[in-house]
Amino acid sequence: MRSTSATSPERRAAGFTLVSVLFIIVVLAALGAAITKVSTRQHLGSAAEVESARALQAARAGLEWAAFQVLRNPAPPAAAPACFGTTSFTAPGLGAYTITVSCTQTAGSDGSTALGFYQLKANACNAPSSGACPNTTANPGNTYVERQIASTVVR
Repeated sequence: MRSTSATSPERRAAGFTLVSVLFIIVVLAALGAAITKVSTRQHLGSAAEVESARALQAARAGLEWAAFQVLRNPAPPAAAPACFGTTSFTAPGLGAYTITVSCTQTAGSDGSTALGFYQLKANACNAPSSGACPNTTANPGNTYVERQIASTVVR
């Protein structure tokens, strides 16, 4: 009969296999955790890009609305029409975005023609404070998105 001692080659090989298996398991677990972290960051970045694009489109819609308000009625012969006040609204189809639009009017002329210069500003956000954008709180949250665009209309 063959005796097995603690120092036999079979016993040492069995211990080496166990260490190798544990090492492989630890490496695979670390790799899985790293891939999960990268995937999560990629998904969050993609969602932020989508929300940013939505905010930009909401701000553009607000700017179009403001230009329509200024240009829709014929101007009086001697003076340009007055600006509308600062207005906040939500547009259908734009989700949870609130749009705040403001107008500043400056008078001018081109020779004998009286002109009105309208500086239009549209700000869109997904978490308004007091029903208007931008959010003025200290920390609006990690998912807060805001876009502001401006345009000048001459009439």
